Amino acid sequence: MTIVLLVGPQASGKSTLASALGEELRRRGELVAVVELDQIAAMALPTLPGWDNAAHIFGLVAGQWARTDLTCVIAEGIASQEEVSNFLAHVPTAAALITIAVTTTFEAAWVRAQADPSRGTSRDHRFLRERYEWWSNEMARIDSDLLLDTSVVSVAQGVRLIVGAIGSARSSSG
Repeated sequence: MTIVLLVGPQASGKSTLASALGEELRRRGELVAVVELDQIAAMALPTLPGWDNAAHIFGLVAGQWARTDLTCVIAEGIASQEEVSNFLAHVPTAAALITIAVTTTFEAAWVRAQADPSRGTSRDHRFLRERYEWWSNEMARIDSDLLLDTSVVSVAQGVRLIVGAIGSARSSSG
């Protein structure tokens, strides 16, 4: 079992990468679940008691999928080292874990956020700018296996790099 954890701020490209990675792994015959924090949170909107609750449930769901006969769980949506630590409490220790820090420029994120009418607060310029200023410091705290800057790496390139990281992790774990 491999868990790919995509970590990064809003509009950095996590969901796009997760979806494309899931498609590629399925094309290769893998049994895959893609777990997205936003989908978990959407189950309780507009009465969501807090993102911390959604992040906790996100970890539980990903952890449960990791205990099935799937070969890979792709989990995306969290952005801090604290959230990564909380997530890890829910996943099997025997799973090969790959943490991917996904980043982009604020300008690229702003364009993406404005183009997506389903986005909420990430369409607010001040909010998004503050998240990217925060992320520039938080990113260094996250022990990632791979850093992908989606302002310079295409989705296809990112998927190839992650598939390579999965192969390396599986080779070294067993």
